[in-house]
Formats: sequence, structure tokens, C-alpha cells
Amino acid sequence: MLQLTDVVKNLLIINVLMFFGTMLLGDPGNQAMNYLVNNPDSDSFMEWGRYILAMFFPSSEYFRPYQLVTHMFMHGDFMHLFFNMFALYMFGPPLEASFGPKRFFIFYFLTGFGALALHILVQYIELNSGSVPLYDMNVPMLGASGAVFGLLAGYGMLFPENKLMLLFPPIPIKAKYFVFGYAAIELFLGLGKIGGGVAHFAHVGGAIFGVLIILFWRNRR
Repeated sequence: MLQLTDVVKNLLIINVLMFFGTMLLGDPGNQAMNYLVNNPDSDSFMEWGRYILAMFFPSSEYFRPYQLVTHMFMHGDFMHLFFNMFALYMFGPPLEASFGPKRFFIFYFLTGFGALALHILVQYIELNSGSVPLYDMNVPMLGASGAVFGLLAGYGMLFPENKLMLLFPPIPIKAKYFVFGYAAIELFLGLGKIGGGVAHFAHVGGAIFGVLIILFWRNRR
């Protein structure tokens, strides 16, 4: 069993508390959310319930500056939370032990913000090119997945020869191949717009920034 490190433990606690605590704000449900997306009005902001802490496109009526941070601690449902927290539990402690708590904390949030930056850039290009409808800016984005993909990339760079056991199929694979393959799949899904509701480019952005940050730190050394 992995030994939890301090920053990872606190991130796990915050994410779990945010998930259950924000339930008190209510969940508007799919029908109400579809109406809010198609009929944007700043006076209707509080009708989003717990999703007021998710991230909306900056020019959306529903955008608030605090969402830049809070969206990383929000999850759509329990399975979304579980898989992100499981990955944080698996890959976070070895990285924190290697980086140290302060640098790991910085790494986690920078990859999360990097994931958000690429997501917004792609969304901006799509909105201005007309490839997606304008109301797409009112669809919230949430989750720790971008930062988690940064951890995956970091793990693949620091421990490339470590073997991970896949679930499907149940075979071992070296970390460097797993990370590269996973990122390639996410890029393919993002370009093909496969799997609606999943911010694939945020995942790719987290991985890219994870790689760039480690390369930068190595060069400084």
C-alpha cells in the first residue's frame, strides 16, 4: 500500500469535501442545465447550483474569476471523482517524494492551469471559426483531470521504466509507453470530438505542461 504524502493527502481531502459539500448547493439536473446553456442570463447564475464553482468560458454570462481555481476541485459525479482521486493516490506520492512538498504543490496547480489554458484556447478557436455553436461557451468544465494528466506525464518522465498493470487487457506496460499512449488517445478523441462532455484537450494540456515543467526544472539544474 502506498504511503500518503502530505500534499496528496490534503488534495484528496479537499476534493472529497468539495464533492459532498457542494451537494448542499443543489444540482439543477440535465433539463434545467440545457435551458441555462441555451438561455444565458447572469440573473440565472445561481440556478446552476453546485456548478457555479465549475469553469465557464470567460465571455460567458456565467463566468466568475474564482472559477479559475474552484473548477479543479469539482467533479460531475462519484465515478468522475473516484477515478481522478485514485490516479492522484497512485501517482502523486512518488512525485511528491521526488519533488518535495512545495515543488509538487506548484507542479500540480501549474499543470491544472495549463490544462485549462489549452481547453480555453481550443474553445476560443472553435467558437470563432463557427465549428461549434455560440452557446457552447455556456457549458461548464470541471474536474481535476488536467492536473492528474500532468501527474501521469510527470510519473512517466521520472519513472519511465516502472511497470504499470493495465485493467483491460491485464498486462504490464512501462510507464513511458502508458503515458504516451494515453495522451495520444486523448488527442485523437479531442480532434474527433468523440465522447461528448469530456474536455479531452484539457487532459492533453495537463500532460504537455507536465512535460514542459519538468524539462524546465531539469535545464535549470
